[in-house]
Amino acid sequence: MADHVTEIQAQVLELGKKTASLGSSVFDNYQTSLTTRYCSREMSQLFSQRSRHSTWRQLWLYLAESEKELGIDTITDEALDQMRSHLTLTDNDFEVARVEEKRRRHDVMAHVHAFGEVAPAAAGIIHYGATSCYVTDNAELILMRNALDLLLPKLAKVISNLAKFALEWKATPTLGYTHLQPAQLPGSRDSARSSLIRGQITIGKRAAQWAQDLQFDLENIQHVRDGLKFRGAQGTTGTQASFMEIFKNDSSKCDKLNELLCKKAGFPACYPVSTQTYSRKVDLLIGNAVAGLGPTAQKICGDLRHLASWKEIEEPFERTLDDSAIRRIDIPESFLLADAILLSLDSVTSGLVVYQPVAHARVMAELPFMVTENIIMRMVSKGKSRQEAHEHIRVLAHEAGHVVKTEGKPNDLIARIRNTEFFAPVHDELDGMMNPEMYIGRSAEIVERYCGPGGELQELIKPYKAHIEGAAVVELNV
Repeated sequence: MADHVTEIQAQVLELGKKTASLGSSVFDNYQTSLTTRYCSREMSQLFSQRSRHSTWRQLWLYLAESEKELGIDTITDEALDQMRSHLTLTDNDFEVARVEEKRRRHDVMAHVHAFGEVAPAAAGIIHYGATSCYVTDNAELILMRNALDLLLPKLAKVISNLAKFALEWKATPTLGYTHLQPAQLPGSRDSARSSLIRGQITIGKRAAQWAQDLQFDLENIQHVRDGLKFRGAQGTTGTQASFMEIFKNDSSKCDKLNELLCKKAGFPACYPVSTQTYSRKVDLLIGNAVAGLGPTAQKICGDLRHLASWKEIEEPFERTLDDSAIRRIDIPESFLLADAILLSLDSVTSGLVVYQPVAHARVMAELPFMVTENIIMRMVSKGKSRQEAHEHIRVLAHEAGHVVKTEGKPNDLIARIRNTEFFAPVHDELDGMMNPEMYIGRSAEIVERYCGPGGELQELIKPYKAHIEGAAVVELNV
């Protein structure tokens, strides 16, 4: 997989070199704010008009080569040579196709004609036996496959950033939240349960949670990438009737044709059943996997926005961000957006700054509410009733909370406990309970086991080690 990613990147760069000699053109890049400001150049070029329609020409060459190999002697070596010499469209080719499409009202046939103009020996055999979806659908599958291969190493890089960050801050306490509240306080509707809730984690633990969501995304994207197949040459309705005509009802040659096409295009096999198109369920599966990056990034960035507003963490400045016609927008922009998300996350996760004193101060402000469980357990160990201790804590916590919320004064719960005779057995232990590290549980161990050497994240991103080590922090275009 890593080798194929490198190959795809090399192909995209090579296409860039070829088109550079042709001059800059609007046909070289998909035009959207994603391409002009946020996503990578290779993803933009992949979905450019020149890339898409050059892929059509490559597919027509694959078809002609395969048909000749299977005995179609009307396809000459000269025809194939001329096709090979004009696989990358020039601006003039686009102009010819534009004029032809205006006349023919059919984009695929317009490009067939434009290809025949520069490869006249092949003009009569281009698209032989095929229907429009031979080039449109197979091209989509090729572009989506290559786009997935561009996304995966970027996603692995973000995971690597967070793993390193999590390990660095694995034991640093910070407030944990439920419904954006630091902790449930005794006296809520379910006070017996809420008294058991602890409101602390570590900064590293939170980052590990982000990394785990990204792990799910990487696994989902890798799964759809590994399961992707080719449409191949299926004819107008998916029955291969036109190819049965060409091969004089020899079914074995129809099967062999698709085997050759898959090999040339780099796919393991064709989908067993197609209509004129491959099943659009494929687009849904891929789109869902890629779209999963959206809620993941929203969660990460939402957390960071809150933490930044509380001055706990600072991030590098980032800008906040049914038919074939709409698919030509949706498919590329889903990958462009995912690419931009990963580039932004790479930039953000490579430069996170933690303000530990602020985190500590905020923990200490809420810690009195969090130590109440330990106070209750200590009281029970000294022979006091758990229910009595809980009721005293509930009343005192409500009083302290009222002072904090309505008078804006510091949390004085510990002072109230210290001034209550019922808690005299633990008065001399209260100061020792005000140590934040006592309440982080196994956070450090969890982060080390998940993010550290030999951990699940390291195994997950191992295939992308060369990319991670060689990648510089992205610089976004302004």
